[in-house]
Amino acid sequence: MAEKNNWHFKILLGDDHSEHALAAVALLEDLPFASGTDITIFRVVNPNQSTDLMLIEDALNQTSNRLRKKGLHAKPELLLGFPTEKFLKYAEEQMPDLIIIGAKGLRATAGILVGGVAQQVVEYAPCPVLVVRAPYNGLRGIMLVMDGSSSSWQAVHFLGRLPLPVDARLWVMHVLPPPPIPMMILETSMGNVPIAFQDSGEAAALKAKEEKEGQALVDSTLVELQAMGKPAEGILKRGDAATEIMAVVKEQNIDLLITGSRGLSPIRSWMLGSVSRKLVHYSGCSVLVVRNLPPG
Repeated sequence: MAEKNNWHFKILLGDDHSEHALAAVALLEDLPFASGTDITIFRVVNPNQSTDLMLIEDALNQTSNRLRKKGLHAKPELLLGFPTEKFLKYAEEQMPDLIIIGAKGLRATAGILVGGVAQQVVEYAPCPVLVVRAPYNGLRGIMLVMDGSSSSWQAVHFLGRLPLPVDARLWVMHVLPPPPIPMMILETSMGNVPIAFQDSGEAAALKAKEEKEGQALVDSTLVELQAMGKPAEGILKRGDAATEIMAVVKEQNIDLLITGSRGLSPIRSWMLGSVSRKLVHYSGCSVLVVRNLPPG
């Protein structure tokens, strides 16, 4: 996959030197950002950690030096306070193009899939967030989840700007809804009751229409990515969206999922859609959730 991308990113990297944070640094090193890309290496220390300040500053400087060797403009930022509050406030003030954060921090409760800070950041940050899981073994397989929503088209355009390793393989996946269940209305003394019956020509026509439209969506996305220098392969499945996506993640050894923050559901009370939330928590790989693209 040939990369030619001069977009200048401003990145906020969360680094508490945990296993997942170190994986985030390694992933960042593998993305061929332009020389001079601005990276703020961010750490928040709560008051009871103040005795460890020298060790924490040293860890931040280690990360800065690693990234500078890649030609990136890296600077550490150490603040005192509560991590989630400070992280989100800093992001709102600085408006980075991308936040990169480990899935779990040093003080994450054993057994949880995504730590409290990462969960809140991906839910409420004003920009795309990349949640990185350890162990990190490179970015060979990358998959964009496409549902036709404005949010997923934002993910397409962000992917067009994002520099990828030259040997990365890219897929686009769309999941059709579960097969329609033909229904008929039975009039009873208790009112109209919907009941299921065997497949019909009408149901088959609906399935064929969905498949045609789904394939057209995949194909148009592939054309869009090809025009942006991101050739990809298409995957069309049917069933529960999160379940089907996570199955393909395992089958294709996907290292990174890219998804919009919300799908086509009319529910707007959550910042993050239910499918995106499930993928962040349960997919088993790193996930990039895209919202609020930077101008340009």
